[in-house]
Amino acid sequence: MKKGKGQAGLRREYGREDLGKASRGKCHEACNNSHKLVLVEREVAKAFPDANAVNEALKPLIKVASAATGYK
Repeated sequence: MKKGKGQAGLRREYGREDLGKASRGKCHEACNNSHKLVLVEREVAKAFPDANAVNEALKPLIKVASAATGYK
């Protein structure tokens, strides 16, 4: 007995040629540039409950530092 198509016209298996041309890691650089991971010391991490608290604490510091140095 021959196996038919699955539900909604999907096959049970697909070959590589059925998937079209793929490119490996085409979004890798964009993903790396959009997220930065910064490791802080244990004592610093204890002072903040979460990432949002760290961000809120650093924003005023960045504003003061950029005003003092002219860096934007």
